Amino acid sequence: EELMQFDGLVIEILPDARYRVQLDQGHEIVAYTAGKMKKNRIKTLAGDRVTVEMSPYDLARGRIIFRHKSAQPTTAATGQRRAMWRNRG
Repeated sequence: EELMQFDGLVIEILPDARYRVQLDQGHEIVAYTAGKMKKNRIKTLAGDRVTVEMSPYDLARGRIIFRHKSAQPTTAATGQRRAMWRNRG
């Protein structure tokens, strides 16, 4: 059985670790997070670009297998430090 891969955009976070994903072709599907992403604690938020793996037998559901890096750098990547939780006087 050959799985198909599509790119899309997470548009809504649903209960039970599911997401509504708008594929680049215009279809909306419900997808869940792959086990390796859960194991490595990769968080997926609304607005993230993702790669979805789907079975040819059910084109309404899929599995998110990859979250693409966003164009905006995080604070850790820019070298900014978080504020200290206590003042040293």
